[in-house]
Amino acid sequence: MSLDENYLYLSNALKNAIILPVLVIENVEDAVPLAESLLEGGCSSVEVTLRTEAALPAMESIAKALPELSLGAGTLLEPEQFLQVKNAGAHYALSPGTTRTLAQAAIDSQVAYVPAAATPSEVLELRELGFKIQKLFPAGASGGIEMLKSLASPIADVRFCPTGGVSTSNVNDYLKQPNVICVGGSWLAPKNLVAEKNWSAISKIVRESLSDVS
Repeated sequence: MSLDENYLYLSNALKNAIILPVLVIENVEDAVPLAESLLEGGCSSVEVTLRTEAALPAMESIAKALPELSLGAGTLLEPEQFLQVKNAGAHYALSPGTTRTLAQAAIDSQVAYVPAAATPSEVLELRELGFKIQKLFPAGASGGIEMLKSLASPIADVRFCPTGGVSTSNVNDYLKQPNVICVGGSWLAPKNLVAEKNWSAISKIVRESLSDVS
C-alpha cells in the first residue's frame, strides 16, 4: 500500500479502536483466548508487542483465528522486523521511537506504520516523511496533555496515539484533545488476569472502559 492508503487504513482502524490494548504475550496458547476476550468486550484492534519470544507466533495465531480484528505489532526496533510482523499477519506496526532507517523500512515493506515522537522536532521530521499519524511516547513523561495542546495549533494536521502514562484516571482527558485519534494502554489486559486466564474479567474491563469514554 502507498503512504496515502496506509494513512487511510490507520485513520479508520485507530479511530474505531478508541483505546488500543498494548499486549505483552508470554505464552502462545494465551494469544487467541486473550484476543477473543478483548474483541468480545468491544475492542476492534490490538497491539501485540515484540517483547517476548511468543510475540510473532502469537500474532500468527490471532491473525488466523480472528481475521476481523485489526492486528498491530508493537515495539519494532529493527528494520527487518517490519517484514517479520507483516508475514505474521499484522496489519500495521508501531515503535517506541523512530529513526530514518525504521521509517524507510516501513515504507519499503509497505507496512502501515505509526512512528513515535516525543518532541516537536521529531513530529516535524516524521511529518516530512509523510507520517501524519504518530504515537506520542512516552506520553506522560514527554508532556502529556499539555504537550498535545501545544502541538495542536502549529502542527494541526498530525494526529496522535498517546501511549505511556495513560490510565483510567486520565483517558477521557486525552481523548478530548482534537489531535488524539486514540490512546494506547495496558490496563485492558492486566497481567494477573491473563495469568489466571480470566478472560471474562478482561472482557468486562474492556466493556466498562469503552463505556466510560463513549
